This record gives sequence, structure tokens and C-alpha cells, in this order.
Amino acid sequence: QVQLVESGGGLVQPGGSLTLSCAASGNIFSTDVMGWYRQAAGKQRELVAQILSRGSTYYDSSVKGRFTISRDNAKNTVSLQSDSLVPEDTAVYYCNVWRRVSGSSGIDFWGQGTQVTVSS
Repeated sequence: QVQLVESGGGLVQPGGSLTLSCAASGNIFSTDVMGWYRQAAGKQRELVAQILSRGSTYYDSSVKGRFTISRDNAKNTVSLQSDSLVPEDTAVYYCNVWRRVSGSSGIDFWGQGTQVTVSS
């Protein structure tokens, strides 16, 4: 069984910094994609960033240039860091692991979420 636990959320001033961390336990495959989603109040959950095992990354246009995703394969952790948060970043952030499954669209594992609030 795979379990994902997020940490690091909180209240931050606009222009401030924050690092979110996710610890994965269980049977994590080396080919699994790790990433972060977020869901703001009244909106759908959206992909923020993803990182492959060898370090290739993807960022949504709303955070590209402001956020950095990283992973430690030995520790099965993934982090999301920003030094320039804006109020629009306010959301619940969810850690995600996507696993490719032959003959299907894959399988997702989710953390419980951590609240990030960017406000004065």
C-alpha cells in the first residue's frame, strides 16, 4: 500500500517563501511520476508540477518560473518550493504519485492535502 503525507503548509505573506514536502511510503516504483496538485476554494483540482525519476519536470503556466519541484528517489520524497508566492497560490496542495499501468490510463495515489494561504 502506498501512503503519501504532505507537510509544510501554512500562512505566508505575498512575496514570501514556502516549501512543501511529501513523504511516500510503501512500494514506490522507480518509474512512478511524482507531483503536486492544488485545489482553490470553488475551483477544480489542477496540476501544479510533476517530476520524473531522472529529474525531468513539468510546470503549469501559472507557476512556471516561481515554483521548483524536486525529488529524492532514495528517500521517496518530493518537494515544492517557491520564493515568490502570490495570493492566487492559495489552495489545498496535494501530493500525487502516478503509476503507468499497461493497458490502462494508470493509477493515482493521493496525500491528504496541506493548506497554503497567501495573504496579508
